[in-house]
This record gives sequence, structure tokens and C-alpha cells, in this order.
Amino acid sequence: MRVLLVKTSSLGDVIHALPALTDAARAIPGITFDWVVEEGFAEIPTWHPAVGKVIPVAIRRWRKNIWDTIKSGEWRRFKQSLRAEKYDLVIDAQGLVKSAWLTRYVNAPVAGLDKDSAREPLASRFYQRRLAVARGQHAVERLRQLFAVALGYDLPKGLGDYGLDVERLIELPRNKPYVLFLHGTTWDTKHWPEVYWRDLALRMGHMGVEVRLPWGNPAEKARAERIASGLNNAVVLPKLNLAGVAKVLASASACVAVDTGLGHLAAALDVPTISLFGPTNPGLTGAYGKVQIHLASDFPCAPCLQKKCTYTPTAQDQQRFDLKNEWPLCFTRLNPERVASRLSTLLLAEELR
Repeated sequence: MRVLLVKTSSLGDVIHALPALTDAARAIPGITFDWVVEEGFAEIPTWHPAVGKVIPVAIRRWRKNIWDTIKSGEWRRFKQSLRAEKYDLVIDAQGLVKSAWLTRYVNAPVAGLDKDSAREPLASRFYQRRLAVARGQHAVERLRQLFAVALGYDLPKGLGDYGLDVERLIELPRNKPYVLFLHGTTWDTKHWPEVYWRDLALRMGHMGVEVRLPWGNPAEKARAERIASGLNNAVVLPKLNLAGVAKVLASASACVAVDTGLGHLAAALDVPTISLFGPTNPGLTGAYGKVQIHLASDFPCAPCLQKKCTYTPTAQDQQRFDLKNEWPLCFTRLNPERVASRLSTLLLAEELR
């Protein structure tokens, strides 16, 4: 059986689909998935043994200049790729109009979420099979249920398995143990205060623990350099592609992460991780996997799910906190002392394993 999966972005969403592939491969021997995914994340599907062909799409880039996309032949070649194989089924696991639109170019029945389940109800109009999956569950579990219903097998019990061969990513021999700080994220409100990262790095230094800081753009590099400045135990990594970051992750003793796609990658690679949530809700999209600790703020307005903080500090807030450096204030409930305590316990548990 050959299935075309449409799950284009983002990094965390793509990773969330992997356990569903593992379920399907175990339930239906010989099943193969081809995967339509944004070009920036095209490496991830290749890590799963049930994936045959990866078909990169560049919706984000194409939108910026539609005429050049058509003139260059990229759009035509993409459609040819969709039609090159005969598929038994197409599963749109994105549930958006942009992903549903892509299924029009495949000559096969399309399954996807119904209007009450999809993020964009209009997307369901493109599907021949509209499937109900209850909201209010973690994204990984929703996808596992979608695949089970679409492909006709019983949903396995227990925690989903990403199905990745972690051992092949680990570089041997392992050097000095280290903790990875995943400090980069998209929303301003999801950033743990920089002074907190610096404080945590200092605390790790007192414990004799090395800290490594990856980065993906100039702003993240500058932040990493400020965090590591003058600290003997902190190292700013060179520019790495996704595979490079995965190798560093796979060999880490533990990670501390904000709500970011790389945090989900850490979970997929079974790396013990403490994830920090201020304005977002870990119950629906938190890191999913073994030894994943979610520290969520209990600030009065959290989780607000807002990209811009609109909280008005009280007079007491102004006295207690450095509003310039400890913002947004929801993260004051997740201060470096609290995080360091959980991290030291996590590292000790890993040593005793």
C-alpha cells in the first residue's frame, strides 16, 4: 500500500506526525508513505523507515513571488512529482486550506479531518473521506487517531513511538557530557528572559556541567554569545543544519527549551528535556515523549496564547521585578532557581540510569 501524506509545516507539526507513521507501519506490513513537506523540513521525513519519497514544497517562498514560481517551472515540476506515483490514499494531516488545495493534483481518494475537527473547516470540502477526531487532545494523539481511522486499524495503546534510529545520530565516542539550551523561538512572548538563561548557565558552571548553545539566525547567535560571554562552561555552536542540530541533540545529557520546534525534535530523539511555557499551553502542543518535563507558568493571565504581551504591571510587579530584563512577567514564575533545581534532579537521574 502506498499513501501520500501532506503535512507541510511547521517543524513541530512535522515531527508530531512521525508516531502515526510508526503505528501504521506496524499495523500494515509493507505500507510506504511519500510525504509532501516544506523544503526547509524535508530532511526529517527521511529519518523514518516507513517513508519512501519526500516531495518538497515551497509554499512560503512561492507566495512571495507567484509569477517567478510559475515562470521557473517549479510549480509544474511539483505537480508532476505528485502525479508520478499511483497512490491508494492521500492523507491531509495539516487540516488547512493550503494543504487541502495541494491534494487536488493527486488522482487518489483524499482523507482528512471533518469540518468540526480541522483547524480550518473549509479544508474539509476538498476531501472524499471526512473523519472526526476529537479536539482537546495533544496533537500527536490526534494524528495517531486520524491515521488509524483513515487506514482502518486499531489505535495502539500507550505512548506513541517516533520510530527514529537515534543511535545512528549519536557520535561516538561521546565527549564530555553537556546540556543544550534551546533558546530560540518565533514569538517574542515565548522567549525566556535572557538574564535567566545567563543565570542558569552560571548555575550549571558551579555544578561542573557544560552548556552548548545552538542558533539559527543572527539574532539568535548574538543572544547565544551574550549568554556565554565570559563563561568557561558555555560554548556557542557553529552554524548547523537540521541534521547537525539533531546530532548535537542526540548526544546531549539533557535540554532546556522554550516552546520551539527544536524542543519537539529533542523529544523525538528521546532526549530528557525541560520545556518552559509562559503564554502557550503544553497540554495540546507540548513536547511529547519520554522524560519530557513541562514547566508551565501559573501567572494570572497565562496561558494567553498571544504573540504580544498586553499585561499591565501592577505597582507590586514594578517593585519586585526588573521589567526591562524579566519580561514577559509570566516567566517570573519559572525563574532560574526553579529550573536549575529540576535540571539537576534530571541530570542525576540520567547518571543513575
